[in-house]
Amino acid sequence: MPSEGLDEFSVESVYAELLGRAPESKMEPRLDPLFRAMELLGDPQKAYPVIHITGTNGKTSTARMIEAGLRAHGLRTGRYTSPHLAKVTERISVDGEPVKDETFVRIWDEIHPFLQMVDGELEDAGEPRLTYFECLTILGFAVFADQPVDVAVVEVGLGGITDATNVADGQVAVVTPISADHTELLGDTLTEIALEKAGIIKAGGFLISAAQPVEAAQVLLEHAREVDVPFRFQGIEFGVEARAMAVGGQQLTISGLAGRYEDLLLPLHGIHQSQNAAVAVAALEAFIGGGKKELDAEVLREAFAGVTSPGRMEVVRTAPTTIIDAAHNPDGARATAGAVQEAFTFSKLVIVIGVLQEKDAQGIVTELKDSLSELNPDFCFTQSSSPRAIPAEELAENAISWGVPSEAVFAEARLDDAIEWAVARSEEFNDLSGGILITGSVTVVGEARTLLLRKETNDG
Repeated sequence: MPSEGLDEFSVESVYAELLGRAPESKMEPRLDPLFRAMELLGDPQKAYPVIHITGTNGKTSTARMIEAGLRAHGLRTGRYTSPHLAKVTERISVDGEPVKDETFVRIWDEIHPFLQMVDGELEDAGEPRLTYFECLTILGFAVFADQPVDVAVVEVGLGGITDATNVADGQVAVVTPISADHTELLGDTLTEIALEKAGIIKAGGFLISAAQPVEAAQVLLEHAREVDVPFRFQGIEFGVEARAMAVGGQQLTISGLAGRYEDLLLPLHGIHQSQNAAVAVAALEAFIGGGKKELDAEVLREAFAGVTSPGRMEVVRTAPTTIIDAAHNPDGARATAGAVQEAFTFSKLVIVIGVLQEKDAQGIVTELKDSLSELNPDFCFTQSSSPRAIPAEELAENAISWGVPSEAVFAEARLDDAIEWAVARSEEFNDLSGGILITGSVTVVGEARTLLLRKETNDG
């Protein structure tokens, strides 16, 4: 089948075609079409070793830390994460930067005829054609093979067993903390959810797991034994030995699988990020030396000092201090609240929040209300441009029924209006100790980041 021609594609046109397919919230529990596409493309996912990451929270930050460590050791990296904050190319990074537009478009042009071929086979069989996430995953693997990379750090989209990324066999399987999320797809219990996520643990690999609830840990342990891979759990074989607040982040001592690493400056806030860092160190040790070789501590310090995680406890404005942090489930909201209390000295907080329909809005809002009660927060409910966003007014009405005082509930459907309202509200505090937290779903955080950083640039 002939190519459509590079001139017919742009990043915007590729993204438009992806959006015309079944969305990420409608992932198909299947792998056969992915293996078929990979076969047609020459199995690009086998062209480099893979560090495969699953879990409920912390996947992207952990991926970025692992990537930083690999690059500091002189390896050329690919990183596949989701969702993106502002531009789809953020999901496919090469050597720490989003793939160049021309590469993104060129590889899409090359694989497009094969995607159409698989689409046709699926339609002939009465099945849905390739989804948004399936196509993007195929594109990511193809980009990494083209560049080429020495190692790819790949984050699952959802679950593990039938996630599109699971066409790759991870040399190291990393599992971040597991909690209840996407229960309509993954199961109602932690055991069911862990069973899905354990699917990335493959024979010949190595399991590195964050500390887990007992039932989830048991599932991971049993699966690792079944496929005969070594396994290491945070809190048993490795972990954070000490942590202290530092300017712009925290200073850590981490006991790894093979070494002890002191004076690691991590420019990210929150105890959860220190735990992610310990998982990243263990994953690096597992990949580079099979868990038996100590890393060069100075190289690790250099790597961690340069780590960024956009949209995760990120200060995007001062006067008033404005933080953005994605929190798409109650555990994420708890981590957000803890990091705000630890890293900042606010006496009053204005929370701008929007949530998508498939998320546990009640759990998220209730967690923020309870965990940040000492800051007497005002809530301004809003919504992103996503068609899956809960309408701001509906969310505000529900919040009152969930126990948020009515005098602390406000609603602005437009995100820019919500931010403007929050700034004005914060400026009413005469002691200048008020702050703004923009949180909830990644779509809200991403759009807020674009608005605020654009404004900072224009003002500057």
